[in-house]
Amino acid sequence: MTERAGAGSGLGLGLGLGHDVVGFARALRDAGLPIGVAETEAFAQAVGWIDPLVRREVYLAARATLVRRREDLVVFDELFAKFFGGPSRGQPAPLAPRHDPQRVLRTALVSYMAERAEASAREVDVPEHEKAASAHELLQRKDFADCTPAELDAIARAMRELRLDLTLRRSRRRIRSRRGDRLDLPRIVRDAARRGGAVLALARRRLKLRRRPLVVLADISGSMEFYARILLQFLHGVTQRHARTETFVFGTRLTRITGQLQIRRVDAALGHAAREFADFAGGTRIGECLHAFDRQHARRVLGRGAVVLIISDGWDTGDPARLTAAMRRLARRAHRIVWLNPLLGRAGYAPEVRGMAAALPHIDDFLPVHDLRSLHELAERLARIPRRKWAVDRSGARSRGRAIVPAPSGLAAAPAGEVGSASEASNRSEHRGEP
Repeated sequence: MTERAGAGSGLGLGLGLGHDVVGFARALRDAGLPIGVAETEAFAQAVGWIDPLVRREVYLAARATLVRRREDLVVFDELFAKFFGGPSRGQPAPLAPRHDPQRVLRTALVSYMAERAEASAREVDVPEHEKAASAHELLQRKDFADCTPAELDAIARAMRELRLDLTLRRSRRRIRSRRGDRLDLPRIVRDAARRGGAVLALARRRLKLRRRPLVVLADISGSMEFYARILLQFLHGVTQRHARTETFVFGTRLTRITGQLQIRRVDAALGHAAREFADFAGGTRIGECLHAFDRQHARRVLGRGAVVLIISDGWDTGDPARLTAAMRRLARRAHRIVWLNPLLGRAGYAPEVRGMAAALPHIDDFLPVHDLRSLHELAERLARIPRRKWAVDRSGARSRGRAIVPAPSGLAAAPAGEVGSASEASNRSEHRGEP
């Protein structure tokens, strides 16, 4: 018998149960509880449906049928302990050692699993929830170069679901608006003509807001081969979700792959794009490729406040002066230039190669692109791009020529212009053979 009434209780459950029911109801009525014949009969009927030798079941049955007000619970508990045994409200029963209320659910789950487990089952350590990181969280911070093939497949699926929501810009076209900044005179005249010349309302118009175009220039040279294979899947997802996206790849020459990435199936899209690559995993001539982009495509794709993403590690075998000139022209035409460098996420990295140093003064945002977390940070940065060119965005990044270089751990952040100037001076000294 579970929780049987003690020998010292007023009345035991096994002896004179009907008398106990009536006597308990009478005691409650004498204590001031509104107990009548109907409540007493309900309690007696409930006792017939439960095991009367289990004190817990008798307690719940009595409480459900005899107590109607919360303030009567104290008197009810005292009298129940007197009649049927057990601790009173003044002497609470000892509780389980659950000192941290936030861990009650986890403790209950572990206890349930232990009760259901077989005697021959192997013991398994249950880590603390606060200290155990999920596989998804670990994958967010893991460098692409350190991932296994299975992890790369999971990353590719996650990248295809990532959205890049660029900020809106004001177009030259105007639309109807109740709070527009200009009057819609043609509409006012038409409405007045229909009402016999009476002007009852002043129609207004405002500039229409449109999503900014996105232009991507991705490096597929030998130094970027591994990251290029992964990021091309990311660019396929971006193209599928952002209608106004133009994508180009470059090594020693510039290739447009926008049409190929518009194919819905990622395998078919990348297969068609690969047929266009004649310089994959080859050399790098960033300056010549950007000059070809400026001459062949910039007039068409850089209008209407386009944002340019350049994905490269900055290794360049061409002329740094040519790269500087191309970046200067690109900065004048584009609304904002974001350079993504996979090496920037490594501790101790400094943009000192001559290609990166030549481009850095003309970059608005210099960001890493080596793991999933960096891609999410890129999406957040693009969503905060200011409407005005060369303005300071809401994250505090400075205007062009003074972009903040995110510093790896242990290093202090430095303005991009200063890093670029120091690197250019170092490269000029090396070219002249100076120490």
